[in-house]
Amino acid sequence: MKKIINQPENVLEEMVSGIVRANEEKLERLEDSYVIKQRNLNDQVSLVSGGGSGHEPSHAGFVGDGMLQAAVCGQVFTSPTTDEVLKAI
Repeated sequence: MKKIINQPENVLEEMVSGIVRANEEKLERLEDSYVIKQRNLNDQVSLVSGGGSGHEPSHAGFVGDGMLQAAVCGQVFTSPTTDEVLKAI
């Protein structure tokens, strides 16, 4: 299977930006991070997931009503850093 990638070093940035831009009314990105979250969070326990970004959009594709409240995206096939996870929490 072929993939369209502009520059390999920019794939995560472009993926996260694209998912948020396609769903701006419901999603937002935490500043200076690769965390995607629901724009409006209810007063309830939130479910956060994440992992490497080798299978885009993976966890980020499950952020939305009745699903994840946030996703922490790591680099390609690499877990997210603890700093990224703490930003999401």
